[in-house]
Amino acid sequence: MPQDPMDFEWSYWIEWGRERILWLLAGHLLVSQVSRLLVEKYKPWCLMVYGMAACWLLLGIKGFAVILLHATISFAVAQFQLSLLTWLCSLILLSTLRIPAVEDAKRKWYDTENEYYLLLFTVSVRCLFCTSFSLEYCWHRPAQKSSHSFLWMLAYVFYYPTLHNGPLVNFDEFSKQMRSQEAFSLKTNLSILIVGIIRICFWWCLAELMIHLMYIHALYSSALPLEAASYWALGGLALAQVLFFYVKYLVLYGVPALLLQMDGLKPPALPCCVSLMHSFTKMWRSFDVGLHRFLVRYIYVPVGGSQSSLLGMLFSTALTFAFVSYWHGGQSYLWYWGALNWLGVIVENGVKRILSASLIQDLI
Repeated sequence: MPQDPMDFEWSYWIEWGRERILWLLAGHLLVSQVSRLLVEKYKPWCLMVYGMAACWLLLGIKGFAVILLHATISFAVAQFQLSLLTWLCSLILLSTLRIPAVEDAKRKWYDTENEYYLLLFTVSVRCLFCTSFSLEYCWHRPAQKSSHSFLWMLAYVFYYPTLHNGPLVNFDEFSKQMRSQEAFSLKTNLSILIVGIIRICFWWCLAELMIHLMYIHALYSSALPLEAASYWALGGLALAQVLFFYVKYLVLYGVPALLLQMDGLKPPALPCCVSLMHSFTKMWRSFDVGLHRFLVRYIYVPVGGSQSSLLGMLFSTALTFAFVSYWHGGQSYLWYWGALNWLGVIVENGVKRILSASLIQDLI
């Protein structure tokens, strides 16, 4: 039975996974386990060299050079230790991905559109990693200087399991866990690997079953069946779409999360089932946990967050959603999506504050 071809993201990553990425991830696993077994002290540098080689192999020397250039510029700007300047640099580097002349030049480096998109996705995610390192560098104390060197930045930026699509791990968590030398047990790691592979295979098969039988995205791409459907049917289609989105990211984040565990790191929690969520706030906290931690640590809290006035909190939340919309591409529909999510979070928090008032509590 033919599959629904309209979900670009799933088709794209599965095609790349089968062709090269899964083999490169297997190579990372081998290098990681051998280095943990023989040269634990040099594990970060072994993984850094492997990640750089894999990036070069997959994106070519020009794609590799772009990521290295972004990291170098970010590190140079971070030397001033000014958070605002670091953010300005990050936004400028991110904006270069949307300049038509630059896009056309990068397209000419590759034979296919898929190869260009791989570079685009990789550089977009690397921008967040460069921002995380640079801001941590701005905030680090003199005693932490050795763990905030350019070598550590390269080890973080070129860490292969998270290179192309995440999940996002903040630099402070990455460096702390990577530097801690825990007891290594090949037997324990093997059991973690086997259980992890079984779970991912189950999610993968479930996603393939959904995309071969349900045709959710094909239905959404045509106005005629949607206009003919009842409201109950439309609600069911919406639920089916978000459930597929959830299962898809269990696979896309589950594979790198398993490798993080094998490397002795603690990955961000996998997405929580959308059927268990009833609020915008919980959705943002528990679906993409790595991105949520990034947004809270580097945008929401520094701007003021929940500790500021009501207007300050509104501004902090708006700025956070504005960055998310811009990072995802900045198209008009993404700004609407970000604005609606911001409104949902604000309404929820406003209702919570009203309900927590003593007068309302007495009435309840």
